[in-house]
Amino acid sequence: MNIEIISVGTELLLGDILNSNAQFLSREIANLGMNVYTQMTVGDNIDRLVDCFEFAFRRADIVITTGGLGPTTDDITKEGAAKYFNQELRLNEHYWKIILEKCAKFSGDISKVPANNIRQAMFPEESTIIPNNNGTAPGAIFAKDGKKIIVLPGPPREMKAMFRENVLPLLISESKEIIKSKYIRFFGIGESSLELKLIDLLNSQTNPTMALYAKEGEVLIRVTAKCKTSEECDLLIDGLVSKVEEICGEYIYLIGDESISDSQSELDTVVARMLVESGLKISIAESCTGGLIASSLISYPGISSSLMEGCVTYSNEAKIHRLGVNKDTLDKFGAVSRETAMEMAIGIAKSLGVDIGISTTGIAGPNGESEEKPIGLVYFGVYNRGEVYSIKRIFTGDRNMVRNRATKFALNEIRLLLKK
Repeated sequence: MNIEIISVGTELLLGDILNSNAQFLSREIANLGMNVYTQMTVGDNIDRLVDCFEFAFRRADIVITTGGLGPTTDDITKEGAAKYFNQELRLNEHYWKIILEKCAKFSGDISKVPANNIRQAMFPEESTIIPNNNGTAPGAIFAKDGKKIIVLPGPPREMKAMFRENVLPLLISESKEIIKSKYIRFFGIGESSLELKLIDLLNSQTNPTMALYAKEGEVLIRVTAKCKTSEECDLLIDGLVSKVEEICGEYIYLIGDESISDSQSELDTVVARMLVESGLKISIAESCTGGLIASSLISYPGISSSLMEGCVTYSNEAKIHRLGVNKDTLDKFGAVSRETAMEMAIGIAKSLGVDIGISTTGIAGPNGESEEKPIGLVYFGVYNRGEVYSIKRIFTGDRNMVRNRATKFALNEIRLLLKK
């Protein structure tokens, strides 16, 4: 079955509002094994909306719209659907009463409800009205000659609830196959390099399929299968995931469902969980990252059992007095150096008697670089139960990008350390 999505609203065309509705609907529809070939966005113009319906039904069985169900004259979605099917809008007394009662709760008096709200109760007699339990604007299913237009409200909270409660069961009843996906998150390898490692799998894929997505300093792979049953999908997906793990498992830090797919990174959650489960204690001394490593970990409930302290020792004086970095080390090698990073890690670990000490010191920019120490240079110090080492990296980007990338690198180093 083919479904088209039309988002209605001039504010979407102007970029004033992010169109998250289309993303939600595409994902939900794909999970049912149905096709979404085109998404369209149209302003508040009834003739252009009807043109969109004409275009969509060249290949679609169902068109789902979001937005344009409000009480004002620029809310034209129902009018457009009715015009396309040559149906007449009439007042539905039952839903007008419901709308009045809902509006009165906000105004305190039915007599104060604006007269134009009656537009939200206008539907063709041939349509099936969809109740809105989270707002005033009902949705509807328009149908004629085997074609359906399903109109949903624009506010995401209202739209998602209406779709799940009323539209999803309808689509499930008409779906013959399902689509399932699993997601793999990578750190430490770029999209191009990862593609080259997996090129044989990518070139030979049929069902299931893989798609690579670049995140901020990471790569996400979606593995998708289309089958008649959920169990068949799982078998196909798990088989391909195992092959990916064999080829580049060293870079994989998380495998899961779509709940891990939206964010730029899940690394902080993974590392925090590993720390708590390990029973090890950690402290962090940050210079160029300015507390980002510690703050990314404290979002995880229960991290206080592992994270003892995070301190920002930005100045040389702080490095000396808080961490015990030798002044001679700073004078000879500088604050941004392998030697200073290691002494910082030792100092933060031994001052609290923890198992692991992590430090960062670098040049985030836009100033402070030299020929030997360019912008983006970061040294990481690691103290691990008596063993001490340093890692040197040079990151690209502006000041914030360097700091964020250094933070993720440090988190991944903690992950690798705990994994061992």
